Amino acid sequence: MESVIKKKSYNETNEIARSPTLQTVLMVEKFIDENSGEYKKTELFRKLPKKVMWQTFQVVMEYLENSLRIAYDKEGYIVYIWNPEFVKRFKDKPELRWNAK
Repeated sequence: MESVIKKKSYNETNEIARSPTLQTVLMVEKFIDENSGEYKKTELFRKLPKKVMWQTFQVVMEYLENSLRIAYDKEGYIVYIWNPEFVKRFKDKPELRWNAK
């Protein structure tokens, strides 16, 4: 019998993963922004300025990916793609529909 492992997302209950604090999320996001395209996931985890549990790191990374702040290039390097100036420029245009969730 084949076992299937379901990947949990950051918004599902997960007893193993700890919920990251805002400080942790911002620290990881800032580090990625400053080092965009330099590290793959495991390397980035090891280079963070403060220690974070792997499960917590996974939750943060999933959040950043789902909120379109990071992406992975074809070789697996993490790239920071968030551009707040672009968003500011276009969010108030009447011809665009803004779906803030």
